[in-house]
Amino acid sequence: MEEKLQPAVAALQERFAASLEEFRGEVTLVIASEHIVEAVKTLRDEFFFNQLVDVTAVDYYPQETPRFHVVYHLRSLGETLVICLRSPLDGNAPHHPTVEKLFPNANWYEREVFDMFGITFTGHSDMRRIIMPYDWQGHPLRKDFPLGYEEVQYTFNFEEIAGRKPHPKE
Repeated sequence: MEEKLQPAVAALQERFAASLEEFRGEVTLVIASEHIVEAVKTLRDEFFFNQLVDVTAVDYYPQETPRFHVVYHLRSLGETLVICLRSPLDGNAPHHPTVEKLFPNANWYEREVFDMFGITFTGHSDMRRIIMPYDWQGHPLRKDFPLGYEEVQYTFNFEEIAGRKPHPKE
C-alpha cells in the first residue's frame, strides 16, 4: 500500500470498522452499507478524494448473504491515489443509500446498477431504468437472469435450424 494512502485507510478502519483487502497494490475497504455515505464523505472532505470514478456491483449468486457487493472507486487527483470501497448487501430486496448528494455523477452510475442488478438506492432523486426499456422484466446482470439462446446456423445443421425458425406467413 502506498504511504500516502495509509492515513485514509487507518481512519476508515477506525471509524467504520472497515476491513482491508489488498491485492497487487490495489486497496479495497469493505464497509457496511449503513456507513458508506459517511465513509465517502470522509474520503472526499478529509483526504481529498475528489472524483467518483464509478459505481458498480457484483453478484455472488447462489450465495444469499451477502449476495451483492456495491463497488465504489474514488480518485484523489492531487495525490494520484485510487481507493475502492465495497459494501455487501443481502440478496432479498437489496437497498443501499445513495451518494448522489456527495458526487452528482453517481446519479447515472446508480441508475445503471439499479437497472442491471435491481439494487435500489434509497434517497436517489431519479431511480428509474437507464439502459433497458421501461417495460423490461428483470435485471440482466444478475446471475439468475435467464439467458436467451439461439443456436448458430452452419452448413451441417442448416435444415434442422431452418425448420425451427419462425417465418412470416405468406
